[in-house]
Amino acid sequence: MRLQGWGRFPDIAAEFIEPVSVELVQKSLKEKNKVLPLIARGAGRSYGDSALASRVISTRFLDQFIAFDHKTQTIRCGSGATLDTVLKFITPKGYFLPVLPGTKYVSIGGAIAADIHGKNHHKSGSFCSYVSELSLMLANGEIIKCSKAENPDLFQATCGGMGLTGIIIDAVLLMKRVTSVSIRKRSLIARDLNECMDIIDETEDSEYSVAWLDCLASKARLGRSIIHLGEHCKDGRAEYESRRRMSIPFSTPSILLNKCSISLFNSALYNLRKYGSEISTVGYDSYFFPLDFIKNWNRLYGSQGFLQYQFAIPITNSKQTISEVLEKIRASGKGPLLSVLKKFGEGNNNYLSFPFRGYSLALDFKKEVGLFPFLAELDEIILANGGRLYLAKDARMTEDVFKRSYLDWEKFLNVKSRVDPNHLFASLQSNRIGLT
Repeated sequence: MRLQGWGRFPDIAAEFIEPVSVELVQKSLKEKNKVLPLIARGAGRSYGDSALASRVISTRFLDQFIAFDHKTQTIRCGSGATLDTVLKFITPKGYFLPVLPGTKYVSIGGAIAADIHGKNHHKSGSFCSYVSELSLMLANGEIIKCSKAENPDLFQATCGGMGLTGIIIDAVLLMKRVTSVSIRKRSLIARDLNECMDIIDETEDSEYSVAWLDCLASKARLGRSIIHLGEHCKDGRAEYESRRRMSIPFSTPSILLNKCSISLFNSALYNLRKYGSEISTVGYDSYFFPLDFIKNWNRLYGSQGFLQYQFAIPITNSKQTISEVLEKIRASGKGPLLSVLKKFGEGNNNYLSFPFRGYSLALDFKKEVGLFPFLAELDEIILANGGRLYLAKDARMTEDVFKRSYLDWEKFLNVKSRVDPNHLFASLQSNRIGLT
């Protein structure tokens, strides 16, 4: 069957295996030709080709809840369970997940493989900081436990390792107690990028923080923004919430997304929020997962798909670098429909984890003629300023760009080569960036 990531580029004809149990996952590894590489795939929410290969093993049926412990505030669940199903289970009990990305439809295995981050990295770090243990199936079918204490180097390689060390079977997650799952949201207006980043710096004590940027505003207003700060309410909803969703039934013509239409959309969005209420109480769905309200929103970019370009840049030169990137985007006319800015706290010791202390900007570009050379120009700006690109969003990074920015790649490869000497686990991405 043909498979693709959330960005719908690239796609590949793959043998798709859907075992319904751990035993059948092991059987699939033993029965198939081990020369032919494979990769595990959870909910298919990585944007590019990190979960694409000639053989793909789905973990979506490994979605059981195994154990729940009030005393240790942990839950053990299968890697195929999604953040959505976990939230449904734990929120009525007064718990919440410490780190959430921009969609709740990510699998637990995928969240670990990408070491995802959220709107609170500046305070809470990445997802894998709250994984106390995981079970990993190696290339020979053996299942071993990994944690910071047990097989620690394999734990560091698996967390953020994009599924290249083995198949994550289940994991023990730490939860946090919350008074309410409702969010007190404070929305602040920034007239340009400098003001936006100043506000984010000044409000760093907020539990959650994210900014939407207008990348096509005139030069004096470039980077004008809406910053959304958030805290859990002291009282309010304590159970899972469900929203009715609208759906995009088919791919829209990509010609509808052009400099003019995107500029109008950004202006309308900015002005609409500019005159809205500064403080409001919203459900966690609305605050953390606004795009999940639109089913199949990736179809808005047309049948050719889109690429998300997300980079992190050190705190010391973040304003200068992001300003340079925004100016280059404005001059090119290749305006992204969505642009999201977040502040990162300290990084961790996982070999391929993305965040480090600084800022991250995520930009969605429709796939069109001239986009790849343009993004290559942005790559050089990012590299020259000590930054790197996010593997979970990537669909075109070169081996040179990867190895110049992920400085622990050799440590990762040493661990992978020890547990997977024949490189059974490989993806289109890992082949492209020189890890397999």
